[in-house]
Amino acid sequence: MAQRGIREFDGKRMLAKYWSEYISKDFSFPGKVVLVDPKTKIDDLPKKHKWLTKEKLVVKPDQLFGKRGKHGLIKANASFAEVKKWIKERMNKDTTVGKVTDKLTHFLIEPYIPHKGEFYAAIKSNRDGDTIYFSNHGGVDIESVWDTVSEIQIGVNEDVDKVNIESKLPKDTPKDKRKMFADFSKGLFKFYRDLNYAYLEINPFVVSGKDIVPLDLVARIDDTGHFESSGKWGDLSFPAPFGRKLSTEEQYIKEMDEKSGASLKLTVLNPKGRVWTMVAGGGGSVIYTDTIVDLGYRDELANYGEYSGNPTTDLTYEYAKTILDLMTREKDPKGRPKFLLVGGGIANFTDVAKTFTGITMALKDYKKKLKETNVKIYVRRGGPNYQEGLRIMRELGDELGVPIEVYGPETHMTRIVNMALEGK
Repeated sequence: MAQRGIREFDGKRMLAKYWSEYISKDFSFPGKVVLVDPKTKIDDLPKKHKWLTKEKLVVKPDQLFGKRGKHGLIKANASFAEVKKWIKERMNKDTTVGKVTDKLTHFLIEPYIPHKGEFYAAIKSNRDGDTIYFSNHGGVDIESVWDTVSEIQIGVNEDVDKVNIESKLPKDTPKDKRKMFADFSKGLFKFYRDLNYAYLEINPFVVSGKDIVPLDLVARIDDTGHFESSGKWGDLSFPAPFGRKLSTEEQYIKEMDEKSGASLKLTVLNPKGRVWTMVAGGGGSVIYTDTIVDLGYRDELANYGEYSGNPTTDLTYEYAKTILDLMTREKDPKGRPKFLLVGGGIANFTDVAKTFTGITMALKDYKKKLKETNVKIYVRRGGPNYQEGLRIMRELGDELGVPIEVYGPETHMTRIVNMALEGK
């Protein structure tokens, strides 16, 4: 499972859209949120969102970092004119948060909600299922009052409707809000699971009349749920963490991913590393990475990523070519070999032969560089047409004059990692 952070705007947008479906029709979340980026024509926004000029507002950066209030990066109880001026003064300007400096490029505008009490809710995945967290003492320093937080474990196959959430809420929960908060927690959990969230924290949320309003939201999505949940996600982006600049190659793969129904991911960890992976499936990529690190090759791991969702031959070719270009730019200074691990589990619907055709096309293009860089290739794959895919790979080894060891589903998924790195 690959967890990827999403913008606060997208989390609140989805929450508002599916509120009545998952949470309640008895109380609501108005979902008034606007995202501003460098291309936004701010003066045109009130034409679509009339509330912008009729209500007091809050504005803050929306770039995957927290503690914005402590860094003076929240403007509250402001008019639309004040919000425009505040954004203009900060748009595309370098800002330091902790030890990280980056440009501010995305801002979230929403209504200012006067309130008294603040509450905390979160859901986090774990090995045994998911845990719901709830406290009546929400706010920026929830860690300092963690003893007020109730933890409600929901098993992997457990039906949340059969769990008495209300009885598990903190004892100091106001009596007139216990049912509301229980329904909210239960519905939030259904939303979380159905839309393939891996982490969701609302700190704080407030009660305003018959509305529950999340003031601050942090969320991560399990991106392997793309095939199942992308229809509900809508136009969802996965921005890079604040302070992290995408390389040319990472940006190229990101653009291909966004234009395709398949999933293509690439993060370059160490361009001088000797261990490169080309793994099918988000879950598989995590397992291969863990295995490489467990064997003591963390500092040699060059990249992290995956291709899945039955990408076309052309897409797989472009993906493989990008990795091979990075891998073969320079030799190891100590003359040691480099390793390319083409791995994955047993595919459900990805045509192995089709994707392997794209990979072999890229390998042929880099035949000379692969030899010069002393690359050794290890392959393990299963799934639809895997026999044909493996045959293509085996024949390619003779053609390229590059060592290629090829294995099917009869071999343990990560066995090729030990073969390559430990010679076992």
